[in-house]
Amino acid sequence: MFLPMIVDLLNYSDDWKTFMISGLFTIAIGLSLILIFRNKILKLSVRQAFLLTVLSWIIVAFFSSIPFVLGDTKLSFIDAFFESVSGVTTTGSTVIVDLDNLSRGILLWRSLLQWFGGIGIILLALSVLPMLQIGGMQLFHLESDDPYEKTLPRIGKSGLEIASIYLTLTLACSAMYYFSGMGGFDAIAHSMTTISTGGFSTYNQSFAEFNSNSIEWICLIFMILGSLPFVIFLKSIHGDSKVIFKDDQIKLFFSIIVILVVVMTLWLIVFSNQPLSTSIRESAFNIVSILTGTGYSSTNFNLWGSFGLVVLFVIMFIGGCAGSTTGGIKIFRIKLLFGAGKIQIKKLIQPHGVFVSKFNGKTIKEEAYYSVMGFFFLYIALFSLVAASLAAMEIDFLTAVSASASAISNVGPGLGDIIGPSGNYASLPDLAKIILSLTMVIGRLEIFTFLVLLSLNFWKA
Repeated sequence: MFLPMIVDLLNYSDDWKTFMISGLFTIAIGLSLILIFRNKILKLSVRQAFLLTVLSWIIVAFFSSIPFVLGDTKLSFIDAFFESVSGVTTTGSTVIVDLDNLSRGILLWRSLLQWFGGIGIILLALSVLPMLQIGGMQLFHLESDDPYEKTLPRIGKSGLEIASIYLTLTLACSAMYYFSGMGGFDAIAHSMTTISTGGFSTYNQSFAEFNSNSIEWICLIFMILGSLPFVIFLKSIHGDSKVIFKDDQIKLFFSIIVILVVVMTLWLIVFSNQPLSTSIRESAFNIVSILTGTGYSSTNFNLWGSFGLVVLFVIMFIGGCAGSTTGGIKIFRIKLLFGAGKIQIKKLIQPHGVFVSKFNGKTIKEEAYYSVMGFFFLYIALFSLVAASLAAMEIDFLTAVSASASAISNVGPGLGDIIGPSGNYASLPDLAKIILSLTMVIGRLEIFTFLVLLSLNFWKA
């Protein structure tokens, strides 16, 4: 909070007092807890790890919301909490109506929330979730002949390297933005929300504000980099330079991007009668933005027609690779689900045949399939429940279903005039914002991490 305070001081904004008060209050609470537990040796059980994982995101979001209440945004607590949750979960949904006239401190604070949320998500995905065997994440905790790979999910050894890579990519993105014509402050703020695939912008029009080919292509590259498994970067540094070409997730991820961009480009040429270059630029940027859960927009994709909206709605659920900053179902689960379907088809043809599916050269165990299918069922069930809850508040169908999909997949914008690329979530009822805030957290924590806390058997075990 003190970095935005300094920025506001340098820009003569009274909001520096807001960040000073918020920062001192947060530090006071933190020091109090340290003093209370300073003589206790804490050893977490699995149950405590689940609880701590969930509470940490909610508590961080609570304290992070204070500047939005006290600052020039003057948000209600519910709106401030929604904005904060959207930040730390790297969702990118916003209730702030006029970003163009906010103080730079608040704008930087929004970017920082997403940046720290992004690195937190990566470390969570590589350490806690494999240990808890969440939704097939045990695949990333498998033993290997490579002694270095055994340590990858362990935060102690690889955490600093991951953080260094994350920072390096952020600085590279910021520099490329700047040298492509983006202002210094905007370059820093957007680099943090790009590599974290968060999507908060400093402008109401998002990337349409810049109207720059080069800036959009730079953004596209770094959105993709933020959506790749960060263990890939680690392995590349440690000598396996070809690992990116061997990873099953990455190959499928790029295949999906190419197919979607080609299809949407052809659609825009036919539907909107746009030039080829414009169609490629718009489809590539916005497809990658929604697929990766970043949520930037370079155009009003509500005007893409019914087919375009259906494609965007479907890809909201997909997300990027496991071990990245993205949300969604994740590419590896999509691959496993299709693999399970292929095996069932083969069994219909050859009832006595024995078939196996592999992921990165390793045979998939049956329990991994059960875990992934359970995750997929709960994902769709939660999406349906949230969408129905929003519809019950007299929210229109397109807004309700796209808001639900956007929240659970941590995408940001929805579809339609209200929450689409040119809208925001400010006009939704407070109860809807509370439900969506909770949905963002549940989606970010891979559903099981949260839902298991509701089981009495879990606490009795």
